[in-house]
Amino acid sequence: MYQADQLALPQPSKIVCVGRNYAAHAAELGNEVPAAPLLFMKPPSSITYLPKVMIPTQQGECQHEVELAVLIGQPLTAATPASAQTAIAAVGVALDLTLREVQSQLKAQGQPWERAKAFDGACVLSSWLTSAELALDQPLQFGLEVNGQPRQQGDSRLMIFPIAELLAEVSQSFSLVPGDVVLTGTPAGVAGLAVGDELQLWLQPADSGSSAWQWQGQVAAGRG
Repeated sequence: MYQADQLALPQPSKIVCVGRNYAAHAAELGNEVPAAPLLFMKPPSSITYLPKVMIPTQQGECQHEVELAVLIGQPLTAATPASAQTAIAAVGVALDLTLREVQSQLKAQGQPWERAKAFDGACVLSSWLTSAELALDQPLQFGLEVNGQPRQQGDSRLMIFPIAELLAEVSQSFSLVPGDVVLTGTPAGVAGLAVGDELQLWLQPADSGSSAWQWQGQVAAGRG
C-alpha cells in the first residue's frame, strides 16, 4: 500500500464525487436513479487520511458513505472508457462524510451541497493500492464496519455507471489531471457516526478468496 506522495503524483486539484451510482442507495434515500452520472466536487482541503476521521458535532448527524476511490495517473480529456481505464494509477477506499440534515435543507432550497459534503475532513482516504498489488481492471468489493458491526458493503459490478465509463463521462465535462481523486458512489447502508466510533474499511477482489486489505480509523470531533 502506498501513500499519495510515494506515487510521485501531485496533490489532487479536485475530488470528483458521484451520487446515486448504486440503485439500492438511491432507493434508501428516496431518490430517483439518474439517467447520467450525478457529479459534485470536494476541495483538496476536505481530505484526511485514515486513521484520522473528524466529524462536525454542531450541525446535526454526520453520516458515513463508504466508496471505492480511484486515483488518476494520466490526464483525461474527452476520453474513451478504454483510455480512462489505463489512466487509473491506484485504487483505495474512502468515506464521503455527509451532514445529512444540512444536505436535506440545501436540497429543499435548490442549493448546492458543498456545505454538507465539502467541509474540512469530509473526504477520508485510505492508502492506495497499485497494479503491483491487484489488477485494477477487475471487479472489486469493499465495505465498512463500525464498532465491529457491518454497515455497508459494495461491489463494483453493481454500479449503475461502471468505473471506466464513469471516468470517461466525467472527462467529457471537465479534464481530470494526475493526482485527482474520483469517488465512485456509495452502496446502501449509510448511517450516522458518533465520536469514539471504531471503524474498519476493507477492499478485496470480487472473484477471489484472497484476504482483504484493511484500514482502521477512530472518529473524533472536528471543527463545527
